[in-house]
Formats: sequence, C-alpha cells, structure tokens
Amino acid sequence: MKLYLVQHGDAVAKHVDPDRPLSAQGQADVERLARLLAARGVSVGGVFHSGKTRAKQTAESLASALGSAGQVSARTGLNPNDPVDGVLQDVERWSEDVLLVGHLPFMSRLTSRLLGRKEDKATLGFRPGSAACLERDAGGRWIVAWFLPPDMVG
Repeated sequence: MKLYLVQHGDAVAKHVDPDRPLSAQGQADVERLARLLAARGVSVGGVFHSGKTRAKQTAESLASALGSAGQVSARTGLNPNDPVDGVLQDVERWSEDVLLVGHLPFMSRLTSRLLGRKEDKATLGFRPGSAACLERDAGGRWIVAWFLPPDMVG
C-alpha cells in the first residue's frame, strides 16, 4: 500500500478572503503536481481532505487528474492541529492506495509518527504544494518512497 501525503497548495491571505482558497500560484503548483502524478501512473482508491477550501480545491484537482474525482471526500482529523491517532488507525486498516490532503503541522506530525519518530521531530520539509509518497517495506514499516516540494515539480 502507498500513502500519498499532500500539503494543500498556496492559499490567499485570510484578510483577502477568509475562506483562504488557493492562490493563482497555489493552483498552478497543484496542477503541475497533478500532471506529474498522472503521467507517472499514480492511482488511488480514495482522496480525503480536511474540508477547508484550500485542501478541498487541492484534492479535487489531484483527483481529477488521477481519475479519482468520484472518490473525493472530506474527513475529520486532517485539520492543522488535530491529533494524528485517528488517521493512524485508519491507515492501518486501509488496503488500497490513498491520498490525503491536509495542513501543517498535522502532515508533518503524521509523517513522523508513520516513520516511527516522535511527532515533534519533523521528518520532511512540507510546505504548500508539497507531496510525499510513503510505502510499507517488507517488514511492514513505513518508508519514504519520494518527496516533492513544489519547486521540484516541472
């Protein structure tokens, strides 16, 4: 099983729009990431996001490119300061590849825990529009297959 972890794309400032939708740069970054993932044959059984506008827009763009548009849904537990335990329990039950779109510091804490580290020890440099792929090794441990910050996506 592969788990794709994506921090939402860059969003407009709260004083510009309190819903904080993706900025033009954020949308462009997400579209480039979506094209790259689709070109590499990434396929997921579900795409989950926090429900916040910027995460929803990111998830919908990615799902559309990956052919998973009908499998996009908001779920609890992906907001910036949510505890990671609920998502960790779900990940252990999932059998198909899944893409999660969330926020910092949640994505960093989740990644650290999956990799067997303490939540307060950052393992990847997430920033808006970043994506990581984690997969299980032969021993059942999670490893980082790859990590892409937005400036590395063509």
